[in-house]
Amino acid sequence: MTVIPTAATLVLMRDGAGAIEVLLLQRPDRGAFAGAWVFPGGKVEPVDRVDDEETTARNAAVRETAEESGLVVTPDALVPLSHWSPPEQLATKFITWFFVAEAPAGEVVVQQAEAVAARWIRPADALKQHGAGTLRLFPPTWVTLDTLMAYPTVDAAIAGIGRHELRRYATKQDPERGLAIWAGDEAYDGLPDTEEGPRHRLHVGALPWRFEHR
Repeated sequence: MTVIPTAATLVLMRDGAGAIEVLLLQRPDRGAFAGAWVFPGGKVEPVDRVDDEETTARNAAVRETAEESGLVVTPDALVPLSHWSPPEQLATKFITWFFVAEAPAGEVVVQQAEAVAARWIRPADALKQHGAGTLRLFPPTWVTLDTLMAYPTVDAAIAGIGRHELRRYATKQDPERGLAIWAGDEAYDGLPDTEEGPRHRLHVGALPWRFEHR
């Protein structure tokens, strides 16, 4: 059995005009996320490892964020948001922890080997630009941005996310219908759709993407 490597992502947030802003980095035009805008993060390395899986992921998120953006936070400042397992169809797979934290003071200094640009942006604006085809996102980033739109301030986001259980997304893809599907959706285990059935899916076949969760 092939072991899927673990990665960690950190969503850095700051208060903006009427809404929070998050830091997005644009990956170079190569690799698994070529040209995409993502949160800082990367693969767990031996230096990050301790006996506890979540602490290991925290260490990786902090290290990768410092390497990629120059911004340093402590592992204890991170609040767990979500845990993503990849669909079988992906050639490059990672099991990824997502954390949120308040951004520290300081200037973003992008490591050119890892990212070609950086920007602070409101989640709603990022999703609007993605829907217009001008900002490339992957489903975990899209869903995270959608989740964060509920919070007007960093304090509200940290408090609200801290009250939730860890959100787990074991993704299944339905390429024919252009869907990413998660547990709680009636089609997750292969059952047919009904008009009133439960939904937990992202329509990715055409822009703008559309999230259904009921």
